[in-house]
Amino acid sequence: MKITMIGSGYVGLVSGVCFAEFGHDVICMDKDEAKIAALKNGQIPIFEPGLAEMVAANVKGGRLSFTTDIKDAVAQSDVVFIGVGTPSRRGDGHADLSYVYAAAKDIAEALEGFTVVVTKSTVPVGTGDEVERIIREANPNADVAVVSNPEFLREGAAIDDFMRPDRVVIGIEDERARQVMSEVYRPLSLNAAPLMFTKRRTSELIKYAANAFLAMKITFINEIADLSEAVGANVQEVARGIGLDNRIGTKFLNAGPGYGGSCFPKDTLALVKTAQDFESPVRLIETTVAINDDRKRAMARKVIKALGGEARGKTVAVLGLTFKPETDDMRDSPAITIVQALQDAGAIVRAFDPEGMDNAKKIMPDITYCDDAYDAATGADVAVIVTEWNEFRALNLSRFKTLLTQPLLVDLRNIYRKDEVSRHGFTYYCIGRPNEEVKA
Repeated sequence: MKITMIGSGYVGLVSGVCFAEFGHDVICMDKDEAKIAALKNGQIPIFEPGLAEMVAANVKGGRLSFTTDIKDAVAQSDVVFIGVGTPSRRGDGHADLSYVYAAAKDIAEALEGFTVVVTKSTVPVGTGDEVERIIREANPNADVAVVSNPEFLREGAAIDDFMRPDRVVIGIEDERARQVMSEVYRPLSLNAAPLMFTKRRTSELIKYAANAFLAMKITFINEIADLSEAVGANVQEVARGIGLDNRIGTKFLNAGPGYGGSCFPKDTLALVKTAQDFESPVRLIETTVAINDDRKRAMARKVIKALGGEARGKTVAVLGLTFKPETDDMRDSPAITIVQALQDAGAIVRAFDPEGMDNAKKIMPDITYCDDAYDAATGADVAVIVTEWNEFRALNLSRFKTLLTQPLLVDLRNIYRKDEVSRHGFTYYCIGRPNEEVKA
């Protein structure tokens, strides 16, 4: 099939490339001329394992191309996906749908023949209705079916998630779209991937409900971690004990500094606002948002406590800046709030991240960026693990200790065993485990 993907950011690029890998002819379109020029030259604007190689292979195979010309791309397509950004809107927290609606208008003016227009971006309930209204207003003669097809991709594992999905949710109002979307995803039938067809509004709500539930699960285990510290329990064992219950499951039960990234923060907030608009508030999610916001600054207070209650003039080595490993995404990363709170307390910050420093410099230009974890630790009074990159899991602790002014480690991801760290002479603070402070 001939597919156009409007928007070549994270969702659009990954989805477009994977559709090309399925064997479809895909055009990735974006108004950003610099981005398209870079893609044509093989330069990938985001870090996602395996993406660069897949882009190169499909461009070479003639199944993938890039353009800034939306009219030509849409005119020759059977299916047009909208994969543009929907950031939180300033002022009220609603999803900013201006890019989605602008894309819908541009698509309408370029349609030729029956076309399925699919919203891939994460959008509030009712957005598909408005997209259809915009298209029909701009082009009353358009022969179009508007579909909702939310993405469920984890950054760092997006390609595998796309190629081996738990489910593919497709919301339709026009039955003609069922056959087209079944053909789009037909290559997945070999993996017996369940295609779930629903009404359009149901599909839109599934996406928000899924992300809100996962965010709530993370927030739950973080609160249990605080309680574990207070009562002398081990949150990792608590998580395993409840996670082995199949009704609960083990995923998203790792205590830490709070959730971040491009999805959970904005999607939970957008769901809260949507629910309020429909006078059906989601109190659990409202609380989840508030607790997660507070937790990030609480992690900075934990570091300050480890420093004896005073951070002014102290140097902090921050290991990890992205919201999770295997991505360069800094959006709503806990590290941003933690660093800001430490600076507010008068601390000097040295930081290292394997992939995220270029993006971090745009947000936090006034900290020192280092070559590696050991460079960051040099002359620091405390080291703080914020993101659980694999290379931080296997530090040479003997060497690491000699670089710090004092052997003090705050592990906000619980990636080390206490006995191992204490054996090397560190004073060690972690999350939700008994006897918080362990000394050699």
